[in-house]
Parts: sequence; structure tokens; C-alpha cells
Amino acid sequence: MISFDHVSMRYPDGFEALKDVNFELKDGEMVFLTGPSGAGKSTLLKLITMIERPASGQILFDGLNLNRVSNKHIYKIRREIGVVYQNHRLLFDKNVFENVALPLRVIGTNVKDISRRVRASISKVGLAGKERKFPKNLSSGEQQRVGIARAVVSRPSLLLADEPTGNLDPQLSEEIMVLFEQFNQVGVSSLIATHDIDLLDRRKKRELRLSKGTLVSESK
Repeated sequence: MISFDHVSMRYPDGFEALKDVNFELKDGEMVFLTGPSGAGKSTLLKLITMIERPASGQILFDGLNLNRVSNKHIYKIRREIGVVYQNHRLLFDKNVFENVALPLRVIGTNVKDISRRVRASISKVGLAGKERKFPKNLSSGEQQRVGIARAVVSRPSLLLADEPTGNLDPQLSEEIMVLFEQFNQVGVSSLIATHDIDLLDRRKKRELRLSKGTLVSESK
């Protein structure tokens, strides 16, 4: 699914955010990416979505070398990736249905399929009946569920999450993590960046730990 081969990331000011990182995420696997703030977790996820490009090394996605993907073809890769953010990144002038439908509208999905798939995604995250509500009328946990529904509505093969429970209390964090597990159980590969050790300890999943841009440990 994903392979990092001696990947380093250096910004124009000379800061080296990642240093010689090597790992593989297998098809259907759920892996946690951990480490303190500034360790390089967000940078690593940005390299997979091609928001950033590595300074050296190569990244393979389903065998495709992302270094060789031109800017005009990045959208083809991103269609296969769903992303969940800590701060939701919802459009507050759009209701729940329209927020979730956005990825499908962008790729030109027909109206009938949009309606069916959006309602199915909203139901899957436990928000059935709230399609017409606006984000400002939802709790933080519900807003995060909308973000997850939007991430999976296009049926991605890979789900990335950057501190998805960072702003939630322990109970809501557990509920959100259960959702990720449910998607993983139907074959969606997942890479989840988190600092919540309690959530990790309750799950027997592989952990990749970053420190100052270096992958310092890998455990299960």
C-alpha cells in the first residue's frame, strides 16, 4: 500500500522535518503514527497526499512512485485517499449533506449516486437524520464524524488521520477510534497520527514512533 524508502524532508529554511524514514503500510493494515509535537507526523502525512514533496528518497503508493507523479496528475492519487483532520475543516456555510458530498461533486459523480453514498456515509458515522443541520449546530464530536463521513464517501483505499481525537474528551475519542476500526475491518488501510497513548494501549496495532523527524521505534 505505502512504502517509504529512505525518505527525508527538508524545508527551504534548512529545517529537516524527516530524516531517512523507512517503513511499509500493508494493504488492509491499521497503523498508529506517534511522537511528540514537532516530531514530523503531519509532514509525513503531507508527503503521502503530495501536499509536500520529499527532499530525497522515494514513496510508493500501490507500487506507484509518487516522485514521478506530475502536479497535474496529483488529483488521481488523492481520489484514493481520505483525510481526517483534528480541526474538522468543514464548510460552515454548508449543511452536513453538502459537506460530505463535496468530494463526490468535485469528481463529477452523478446526482443519484451522490445522494445514496452521502446518506450511507452519514448513517455509518451515526448522524442519520442530521443531513440538513449546519456544523455550528453540531457538537465537536459530531463535527468530527462529519469529517470522517466526508473522508470515506469516495470509498478510498487509504484513510489518513492527523490527530483526529485531539480536541475530544476520552469517551468521544474512543467512539471515533471505533469508527476507524470499523472502516479498517472492511479493508480500508489506515494510518492514524495520534498522541493519545491510552487509545493506543487498548489496541494491538503496530506503532511507528517519530522523534525529531527520525523513526525511532516500530512496535506492535
